[in-house]
Amino acid sequence: MKNLVLIGYGGMGTRHLDRLKNVKEIAVKGVYDIDPQKQTAAKKDGYYSYNSLVDVLNDSAVDIVLIATPNDSHKELAIQSLQHGKHVICEKPVTLSTADLQDILDTAKKYNRKFMVDQNRRWDENFRMVKKIVDDGALGKIYEIRNIINGSRGIPGDWRRNPEQGGGMVYDWCVHILDRILWLKKGIKLRSLYADLSYRLGHQVDDGFYVELQFDDGMRCILEVGTANFIKLPEWYVAGSTGTMEIKDFELHGEYVTLKGELAKDTIPVEAGAGFTKTMAPRTDGSLEHHPLPKVAVDVCDFYRNFVAWIDGKEEPIVKNSEVMDDMKIIQAIFDSAKDNKVIHFD
Repeated sequence: MKNLVLIGYGGMGTRHLDRLKNVKEIAVKGVYDIDPQKQTAAKKDGYYSYNSLVDVLNDSAVDIVLIATPNDSHKELAIQSLQHGKHVICEKPVTLSTADLQDILDTAKKYNRKFMVDQNRRWDENFRMVKKIVDDGALGKIYEIRNIINGSRGIPGDWRRNPEQGGGMVYDWCVHILDRILWLKKGIKLRSLYADLSYRLGHQVDDGFYVELQFDDGMRCILEVGTANFIKLPEWYVAGSTGTMEIKDFELHGEYVTLKGELAKDTIPVEAGAGFTKTMAPRTDGSLEHHPLPKVAVDVCDFYRNFVAWIDGKEEPIVKNSEVMDDMKIIQAIFDSAKDNKVIHFD
């Protein structure tokens, strides 16, 4: 069993601690936060509260440090922890530049410690449903995936509105949904991207984004987040040569539909507004089959178990640092594309 200390007793930090209650491979030894009120809250919740970061780093009984602090502080905390012989789990975005991430990885290598980024949304049930359908070929050749996250509550009024701390929706959400698509498309080259960022709410950071990715196998992916959308679009829309999948929301309402018979089967034209159409006529001829969303078994606690198994040399990391580096490179390309209003092509 490994002893872990959490740095950052905020919303995500407390979520980690709740999950770790189900991980027998890890014991939570304590908590540290620079905010005295959060220190007091941790004590009230039954956790040992370290008086300083130095106390955490000098505690030889601590095997793992879990960093759940604002984005701009990750690098310094990770490097200090690695230098003091701790293995490190870090929230995402791991850093605000690829150079900073490389500094962390160089330090982990120098001190022979393990470093892993918590890409927890790889375990979202809706994403795993999409992954299963795509991997199983249930929709034929996939030519488009849309992952659209809509909300109507703006950006939380904390550090997430500060550009110097890595605020904004690209760092808050794109690091998740981009990582999932790249993981899904592992081994398929990304050919190009185009990005547009939204600043509708008047903050210094983006309150939403539109990103279009083109892959070498012909698949297009649309990633979109909005924080002032009062009617939501479907969260997932997957289009293939012989079927379509829709997941409407986090509550997993949706289905997938597959084709029986001929795609271009002739039909009678239907009235459509001020015109008529055969191309867009509904398929009322029994040529479609409707299916419930597939069942998947997911447990985000497998992330922590894998980290311990990686430390012990029993498993390969489920979130590879090379994957995280790719994520960060493409995040930078997204900012570049939006700034110059141009398509970024990858060699």
